[in-house]
Amino acid sequence: MPQPKHRKIAVIGYRSVGKSSLTIQFVEGQFVDSYDPTIENTFNKLVSVNGQDFNLQLVDTAGQDEYSIFPQSHSMDIHGYVLVYSVTSMKSFEVVQVLHDKLLDMVGKIQVPTVLVGNKKDLHMERVIKAEEGKKLADSWGAVFMESSAKENETAVEVFKRIILEIEKADGNAAPEVKKCAVM
Repeated sequence: MPQPKHRKIAVIGYRSVGKSSLTIQFVEGQFVDSYDPTIENTFNKLVSVNGQDFNLQLVDTAGQDEYSIFPQSHSMDIHGYVLVYSVTSMKSFEVVQVLHDKLLDMVGKIQVPTVLVGNKKDLHMERVIKAEEGKKLADSWGAVFMESSAKENETAVEVFKRIILEIEKADGNAAPEVKKCAVM
């Protein structure tokens, strides 16, 4: 039995976009509506992806805005990032772009394993950001794009499984079923 791989993932985004709800939904399988937004929290969960166990450490960061200094701690030993915005908030969509730029500056790389998440997709009437816009932004970053509803437990698990796959890909450990053979 191979040892679980340790992976540290930071969940980043503007205030009240559902970072904690998404994280807690994944870790505990429940939707938490009211949550103390001022604190940073770390959750641990053992998860299996493609037969490999991963010991995930999820850093649920305090909400940030475009003026926040990107904390050094958010770039140290972090393997991948889940950037969250709310499909009901143009502000959160703008902020997530600034945070992504700051993140790249901080880690000094052109690309880091990232999943961009448009959360609160259950709030159809209040939606201001189309899925295509999120997809376009993620494509421009070379990131994976997903929409989710932490409330309806849509895709919370998939989001974190995808970021693991992205981290593995970046480490050169592509999932076995994804490997293709090329004859040169």
